[in-house]
Amino acid sequence: MTGPLRPAFHEGQVLAAADLAATVGHARASAARHARHLHEWGIAEGLALVTGSRTDPATDARYVEVTVSPGLAIDGTGREIVVDAPVVLSEAGFAEVNGAERTTEPYPVFLTAVDRPQAATGPASCAGGGESTRVEETYQILFGRLGDERLVADQSPPDAGAAPADPPVRWLVLLGFVQWTDGHFTDARADARGVRPRYAGVRADTVAARSGTLALRSRLTAREGEPALVLSGEDPPSLVFGLYQGNGSVSPLMTVAANGNLSIEGSFSGRISAGSVLVVSGTATDGMLLPLPSGVSAEEVAAGQVALHVYVTPRIPPAEAGFIVPAEAGVDADRRVRCRLRGYDPIGEPGEVTERPGAVDFLVLATVPTANGGGAG
Repeated sequence: MTGPLRPAFHEGQVLAAADLAATVGHARASAARHARHLHEWGIAEGLALVTGSRTDPATDARYVEVTVSPGLAIDGTGREIVVDAPVVLSEAGFAEVNGAERTTEPYPVFLTAVDRPQAATGPASCAGGGESTRVEETYQILFGRLGDERLVADQSPPDAGAAPADPPVRWLVLLGFVQWTDGHFTDARADARGVRPRYAGVRADTVAARSGTLALRSRLTAREGEPALVLSGEDPPSLVFGLYQGNGSVSPLMTVAANGNLSIEGSFSGRISAGSVLVVSGTATDGMLLPLPSGVSAEEVAAGQVALHVYVTPRIPPAEAGFIVPAEAGVDADRRVRCRLRGYDPIGEPGEVTERPGAVDFLVLATVPTANGGGAG
């Protein structure tokens, strides 16, 4: 087996067409391998399905004209597919594939690479017998049948060292879906049946920032209220998760400092580990349900995965006359507070005993039992 062959030249060499073709082929193959193995294939820019409202002059029916916006895709062979101008989807082309069907289900729209040799023109064409001297690397838009969007996931990339194929291998890049009613497109959408267009990505074990700050966000542009993850090497270093503000800065929701300290703006919840304790405290009146500590669910308590320890202390208000004592202070199996206060005024005529609802200060501890006398379960 041999590796890729790079053309080499020397003084006085007579260059044949094959020599020049090999020069172009070596560069094309190198670029394709780079795109195929260092990136995830998909849409890199644009190529959205855009709709415009129209009216059928014959029937006055409303429909939409669907246009593919200009953009760039990288297919799974590493080939660039460039759409340099808006393309209006052909209703006639759709009708040839799916026009006989009567359904409002969305149909997939694909983009694939195509080569078109260009005939030689001018004085050079006389010597070459009219053979093409240029190849247009262009594209074709295809309409699929219902369910054909699943074909995208079944495509297999070429071998590691494979050069670009001539003509190119048909590789389907899903652009989106269109709906069809009575001879016209009526809508376009990005996803259907759990499938959506795939976008280009990168394969890397290390991502390094030149400015000292690395930001991850969910969209191309920063939008107010959208999430962001910012790794900063500035002084002091930090890892911040937050939301973009209108001025483009990130408002922290969670911050990890260089010393390991964690700061959060909201509450913390999640499954607690064996041996750990979560606590909630406060004041509750008779008949109220005591809350569970954040991160503990009622299902975990009912299943015995979490043990609760509840402590209540009745709050004794000052008596205007006589004295007040707790008649009852506790919680039932549903964590409902039972608190009654009893008052007695011995000076009254006659001495009166009263009873009324009261309040308690509570402390709820949630623990996960350890296994085998101390090991985490």
